[in-house]
Amino acid sequence: MMGAMGGKAALVTGSGSGIGQAIALAFASQGARVVVADKIGETAESTAQKIKESGADAIAIQCDVTRERDVEALVHSAVEAFGRLDYAVNNAGIGSMNLAIVDYPLEAWNEMLNINLTGVFLCLKHEIGQMLKQGGGAIVNIASVGGLIGTPFMAAYTASKHGVVGLTKTAALEYAQSGVRVNAVCPGAVRTATAERLAASNPEMAENLIKAHPIGRMGEVEEVAAAVIWLCSDSASFVTGHAMIVDGGLVAQ
Repeated sequence: MMGAMGGKAALVTGSGSGIGQAIALAFASQGARVVVADKIGETAESTAQKIKESGADAIAIQCDVTRERDVEALVHSAVEAFGRLDYAVNNAGIGSMNLAIVDYPLEAWNEMLNINLTGVFLCLKHEIGQMLKQGGGAIVNIASVGGLIGTPFMAAYTASKHGVVGLTKTAALEYAQSGVRVNAVCPGAVRTATAERLAASNPEMAENLIKAHPIGRMGEVEEVAAAVIWLCSDSASFVTGHAMIVDGGLVAQ
């Protein structure tokens, strides 16, 4: 399959489902060869199979982004399979417990920061290392509107996503003259299978969540994926260190 990204190689963590899967499929639709990475091997295989059925090339890798050996092996596998790494999207992450700070367990705090922030750091470390060897590349970290504004009762999640935004800016500055661009996407509430299950169990909360977005609805996974693809594309060649908001106007209020 040929397209604007034909012959290029893309890696997407947490791409077994949801936003990550949509991003992986979007890369494939542009002709990229895709490394589908997920902590759950079966879901990674499922996404890779969808890509292959579309006529594009993909491999599935089971990876825990909190384990540096896993991340190093992931990047190595991408290069071994496709010869290079042109695009990387660090999407793997978890959601938050809704608890006040005084009630928040330290174990849950550590887990959130380890997956959502340290995981992104480890991916950046090894992705950038490979991109420097080959003369450049583009990376997008998936943050959140929670990385730009305060969110009551979501202390660990908010801290982790603020950390991702700050890490994105720092990485962008460190490698701006080395051909490696690093940006972030900050989605609002997005309609995923998990979000739909939550809405079914708590319709009132779901309604309030929709009302929080001036556009009057939640986002679609494909809308987040479109932002990621643009940031990785040559059309965004002068964009680095940017935290792109995809939130239906939530943060603008």
